[in-house]
Amino acid sequence: MTPVTLSLPVRGMTCAACSTRLERVLGKLPGVVAASVSLASETADLRIDPARTGPEQVAEAVTKAGFSVPEESFELAISGMTCAACSTRLERVLGKLAGVRRAEVNLAAERANVTALAGAVTVAGLVVAVTKAGFGAQPVTGGQDQLAREEEEHAADLRRQTVRLVVSAVLTLPLVVGMVVPALAVPAWAQLVLATPVQFWIGARFYAGAWASLRGGVGNMDVLVAMGTSAAYGLSAWHMAQGHFNHDVMYFEGAAVVITLVLLGKVLETRAKRSAAGAIRALMKLRPDTARVEQDGTVIELPADVVPVGAMVLVRPGERVPVDGMVADGVSQVDESLVTGESLPVLKEAGAEVVAGAVNGDGLLRIRATRVGTDSTINRIIRMVQGAQASKAPVQKLVDRISAVFVPAVVAVAALSLLGWGLVAGDWGQAAVAAISVLVIACPCALGLATPTAIMVGTGTAARHGILIKDAEALERAHAVGVVVFDKTGTLTEGRPAVVTHQGDSDLVRLVASAQQGSEHPLARAVLAAAEGLVLSPVAGFRSLPGRGLSATVDGRSLMVGSARLMAENSIDVGPWRSDAEAEEARGRTVMWAAEGNRVLGFIAVADPVKPSAAQAVAGLRAQGIETVMLTGDNARAAAFVAAQVGVDRVLAEVLPEDKAAEVAKLKAENKVVAMVGDGINDAPALAAADIGIAMGTGTDVAMQAAGITLVKGDPGLLPAALSVSRATYGKIRQNLFWAFVYNVVALPAAALGLLNPVIAGAAMAFSSVSVVSNSLLLRRWRGR
Repeated sequence: MTPVTLSLPVRGMTCAACSTRLERVLGKLPGVVAASVSLASETADLRIDPARTGPEQVAEAVTKAGFSVPEESFELAISGMTCAACSTRLERVLGKLAGVRRAEVNLAAERANVTALAGAVTVAGLVVAVTKAGFGAQPVTGGQDQLAREEEEHAADLRRQTVRLVVSAVLTLPLVVGMVVPALAVPAWAQLVLATPVQFWIGARFYAGAWASLRGGVGNMDVLVAMGTSAAYGLSAWHMAQGHFNHDVMYFEGAAVVITLVLLGKVLETRAKRSAAGAIRALMKLRPDTARVEQDGTVIELPADVVPVGAMVLVRPGERVPVDGMVADGVSQVDESLVTGESLPVLKEAGAEVVAGAVNGDGLLRIRATRVGTDSTINRIIRMVQGAQASKAPVQKLVDRISAVFVPAVVAVAALSLLGWGLVAGDWGQAAVAAISVLVIACPCALGLATPTAIMVGTGTAARHGILIKDAEALERAHAVGVVVFDKTGTLTEGRPAVVTHQGDSDLVRLVASAQQGSEHPLARAVLAAAEGLVLSPVAGFRSLPGRGLSATVDGRSLMVGSARLMAENSIDVGPWRSDAEAEEARGRTVMWAAEGNRVLGFIAVADPVKPSAAQAVAGLRAQGIETVMLTGDNARAAAFVAAQVGVDRVLAEVLPEDKAAEVAKLKAENKVVAMVGDGINDAPALAAADIGIAMGTGTDVAMQAAGITLVKGDPGLLPAALSVSRATYGKIRQNLFWAFVYNVVALPAAALGLLNPVIAGAAMAFSSVSVVSNSLLLRRWRGR
């Protein structure tokens, strides 16, 4: 086979020896004709024999050599899928491509998410693979132009479907009249004339879909409809060719009615699916295209995505805020409801934060941009909602396995029905009716739509309330939560502590503030704010002591600043101020000790007020039968005070950051599903260790990355609602799957036993998927209870 070129990015090389060693390793791989590794560009360029090796083998060799090949993700908009079998087949096609690690295809969202080794595949290559599989594809850019184009394409497709449905209904109506009132039945030749365009023009989409599916080696809903209606039409035409024109052996009306009803079901299903995806479209429409930026004394218009951080943006009354930022000048009421779920407009004045997508009220605001483009809150929300809607819940894996064998199983049941009625009962006419009914009534669509439509509506509804669900797995886990673990600072408290008192050395505040320069820790910011106006000294030898404090040198003095634990570990006696410090802790304040060498200099007490909604959140969780635990590195007395204010069931205090994940693991060992709620970098391991991590949207990006759910406003009062919407969504998934399975379990035997005719079977099949989507849409009524 002709060698092909492969270029993969490589991470982890630090010197020329690394690139030389990796080049040697890759050169020894079977099938590698030539290998060249560049340290400067961090790439490995190879010529390989694709019959002997591929990107996966190369990546494995890179990893074994101590380096890594990064992954990249692609999102494609897919057209032409008709049922779960289509999405399952396309998933298999994409998953087999060289270099593809994971492929997920969502029938309801009509999206494919592909994760591959960076450089191993291209968007063009993915589109070609999808096209060869019999579907259409185009890359998703997420811009307003693409949104408008997709809206237009979907509207045009719906119009085409509707026109064909109307034509089909007009041609089928005389046949239906003859079925209902035999005296008005049209002659056999007229039935043939009316049914033929319905079968081969209106129904052409089923033949095309069936051919593409069979060419790919599997069957789908189109195969069942094409086989069933073709059998009915063909049997009727055969009887006419034999000179039998008796209406009892004519099934033209059955074939035509089935096609018409299936088309009706598809039109209703398309409308319902578009409604289910409405939340993400509404979010995308929130993003302003342009921003008014002040530059050199004039105001110019720039695309919102290219506004530089730090630029001054002018937002007039009634306009949407184009970037995340901080109000520099002006006062106004801002409506953030579609971004954060906050129902009432919020007063914004100098120093207040605003988010892109919010609607300015009646005041003129000048905003200094802090997050723009893909980093803005609205774009992060959109990415998270899109990711959740495109992901698959674990329960969907069972459905996919069933869908893969569904069509062959139905064909087998139809064949057994035909042979059973024909050979055993000797009634070949009834045999044909039973077999056709089996083919027509089977519906993999309902199974395929049961989970993704519920997830689409549930995650969209949650987003409108300021609750972002990262993926379907997080949603499925959250419904069973039995224990919620809270971090204290920034989660139950405001996370904006302030110094309330200090005792000890007269220079204590200045020394401690000098030692903490540059630190982003909330306690450090509190001390630095208290030292405003004082002349701080340069700091040297700074060393962070996670969960304990820090050590540093200020003015030649070796200082330690931190908790009582830090003092005890270094045998420093805090006796002179112990009782006063304990009194402060008993009032819920955090005490920060300072020492020079082995001599204590004093303490600083910092207060961090409890969030107004914290107690409400705990009460709401208790009402749902959920146990609450507070996990904090703070001292036991301060933790107990906050716990008493909010009403948590258990307190785990003085826990080091590295031990928080272990404490979460202990709770999981009690056979309960554990949710961890936090907002800081030091919470990330615990968030990842929990069954479901819940991050405050006001916290760090690291915490939000580790979490499965994010509360946009950082409001713990949303916690009961977050678990409630997950339970409501999971409930809909279970209902949908129950009805989809029951429908097929009941309908298939009934059709095989001759209890249903093809027309009733077609109607039942058409409305089964519509009922599933409609049931999912009921989630839009959820109001945060």
